[in-house]
Amino acid sequence: MERKDIAGPRPLRTFAALAYPNYRLWFVGQMTSLFGTWMQTTAQGYLVYELTHSEAYLGYVGFASGVATWAFTLYGGAVADRMPRRNLLVVTQTFAMLLAFVLSLLTFLRIVAPWHIVVLAFFLGVVNAFDAPARQSFVLEMVDRPVLTNAIALNSMMFNTATAIGPMVGGLTYWLFGPAWCFAINGLSFLAVIAALLAMRLAPWTPPARRGSTFGEIREGFRAVVAERRILAIICLMASISLFGMSFATLVPAWAVQILHGDSRINGFLQSARGIGALGSALWIASIAHRRRKGRTITLASFLFPVMLFLFSLTRVLPLSLLAILGVGAANIMVNNLANALVQTLTPDAVRGRVMSIYMLAFFGFMPVGALLAGSIATVIGVPTTIVIGASGTLLCALAVALLVPSVRRLD
Repeated sequence: MERKDIAGPRPLRTFAALAYPNYRLWFVGQMTSLFGTWMQTTAQGYLVYELTHSEAYLGYVGFASGVATWAFTLYGGAVADRMPRRNLLVVTQTFAMLLAFVLSLLTFLRIVAPWHIVVLAFFLGVVNAFDAPARQSFVLEMVDRPVLTNAIALNSMMFNTATAIGPMVGGLTYWLFGPAWCFAINGLSFLAVIAALLAMRLAPWTPPARRGSTFGEIREGFRAVVAERRILAIICLMASISLFGMSFATLVPAWAVQILHGDSRINGFLQSARGIGALGSALWIASIAHRRRKGRTITLASFLFPVMLFLFSLTRVLPLSLLAILGVGAANIMVNNLANALVQTLTPDAVRGRVMSIYMLAFFGFMPVGALLAGSIATVIGVPTTIVIGASGTLLCALAVALLVPSVRRLD
């Protein structure tokens, strides 16, 4: 893989990873797929709420996916270190495509039931448990290490470009044509990323030397995390954000209906506003990826995120809700991007897949638990108060990391 120089004018630095042909293929294919993913995510949440009128059931869907994450992510990380990651990604993307088509068919036939969505969410969680560690550790097969932070930021930028536009399109598509078309479009969009993966020209894959059992290799990944206190602190920070802070995302459909008295379009607008904030933040991080003081930035962002959640919980009209959730998205992506980049920078190559599986377990594994708790609590005390409780938990954990592991702030 030819090394590229990231020096130069800011526009060139912002998109430095796109100088790599394999990353360009990934960027285009993944961007297309993510539009479909966000259309399905938006439509699925609103469909569940439309079928059940239950905040708790929104949590059940998220929890079903989380059970699979807890069960298989660590094994997925070991697999990602044992086989070509491109091959693994092709398999996971193919299965995700098939699940989207199944949901689309059930909805077209008008036989879809809430339990169908829960079961399919579980199987998609299994797919993601293998996909996420491979996806995160695959970045260094497409770009050189000096461009890693930039590539991660661009990954986030394309994710949040889709987040900014996909939910709005999904909400309008749901309103005009029904949810089945959102799911069908998502299924078709996976063809783009599968084609991009197959078109890449990668260095030959060298099978790793077998070191023992799968359990032993997973344990080695945990040892690597515990040995580097800064990695452990960052992973704990992400776990707290997923458990307490990200639960608000589960409640957005209920917020659109109960607080703003809207419909699927308002739900889509809220999700898109969150994505617009995240997109702007991702672009900013991409432009400063060559700079130092990333530790200080992630610390400040970890406090900004719960503050924006507090502000969102106070809004009662659409313009203010859109503005506040935009800030939530911006702060959240600052933490996510920098946490990912710092963990990968601190991790030895030999255990990258396993360490990233632990990172993704903290990120994705606690999120469904938070969703289940938030959905259940919201049915008793209401959506705004539930968001305040989540923001409070996130703020306390950010304070604990800042005080107990100050070396995180000094990371470059």
